[in-house]
Amino acid sequence: MIKLMKLNLLIGIIMLFASCATSMTPIQVNNTLPTLTKSKFISQAQAEEAVRTNRCKYLVKGRNYTVPIGLTVKDDLKNGAKGIDEWVTIDGGNTYVLINYKWITVNNDGATQLHIEFDTMLCE
Repeated sequence: MIKLMKLNLLIGIIMLFASCATSMTPIQVNNTLPTLTKSKFISQAQAEEAVRTNRCKYLVKGRNYTVPIGLTVKDDLKNGAKGIDEWVTIDGGNTYVLINYKWITVNNDGATQLHIEFDTMLCE
């Protein structure tokens, strides 16, 4: 019985710490996401310039990806990076442009799920 109580307490503490942060700031996302992807990250302004100078072309614009929920927001971002890389590969590209992202509350406990909107591109 005592072991069960200790286990429940430990699970409660883990849940408390895991649920404290439910999102990241824009700077945190923009600094972290490119380090987690294998695909090249470029800004919207860089993408427009690259298309204008024929160094890149869009393959898919406005892809919406609902990221599998991780234990922490960093895990959410890691899962998002994995999904971006998979979509870039499926689309035949090598580059992505982050358009938008948001964490959506998905239950009454405050759990959140990351949603990412991005473009895939093929660049030289």
